[in-house]
Amino acid sequence: MRSKRNGTYCVLEIDPTWEAPGTETRKVFGIAFEQRRNQVVPSREHLANVVTANRDLPETAARDLLLALITLKYTQSNSVCFAYDGQAIGIGAGQQSRIHCTRLAGSKADRWFLRQHPATLNLPFRAGLGRPEQNNAIDLFLEESLSPAEEKDWLTHFATPPKRLTSDEKRAWLNRQQGVSLASDAFFPFRDNVDRASQSGVKYISQPGGSVRDDVVIQAANEYDMVMAMSKLRLFHH
Repeated sequence: MRSKRNGTYCVLEIDPTWEAPGTETRKVFGIAFEQRRNQVVPSREHLANVVTANRDLPETAARDLLLALITLKYTQSNSVCFAYDGQAIGIGAGQQSRIHCTRLAGSKADRWFLRQHPATLNLPFRAGLGRPEQNNAIDLFLEESLSPAEEKDWLTHFATPPKRLTSDEKRAWLNRQQGVSLASDAFFPFRDNVDRASQSGVKYISQPGGSVRDDVVIQAANEYDMVMAMSKLRLFHH
């Protein structure tokens, strides 16, 4: 820290006694909208209503689902969160449809797992390369293809040119990832969200339920032997 900003940084003091008002107000083109603030704290009781044939929800999965639900409370709806090993590893927020949220969050979760691949962890970076440059180089390493200009610049980050992972190698690594948790801030209207989630190792799901197709979504979860809890907790945030 001392090497940046001349060794100084800003400290903000927050009043620990301050409480947000119970009502939120938004003004859009002169029209005022009001709603009660969402003060619900996701807890184990929101995971009690398991609706799938598989009802085995270990504490580690419950922890990850609660982490995902808390994350969703503060992200822009529509929103879906993947969590694993006590971390949020993929968030899809502010999308126009639920499946777009799931695809976006799933692709981020996949990228997170691919960063743990031995080939990624052992990239031969050139000496003195900074962390931001390394991070960008890893991101490009995991892309399916680069333009000639990108490729030329990307190779300057390494002592020796690294061998890229093939699509099959990536898929084989991702297939090893299991036990991922997923939470949604509103119900899944179609089974496509469950189908996409399965491709990223999802085993545990929390969603509010309430769709006219809940039975179809539950059946999809059963086909993948997933555990799904209907929380009845809608976490939309605009």
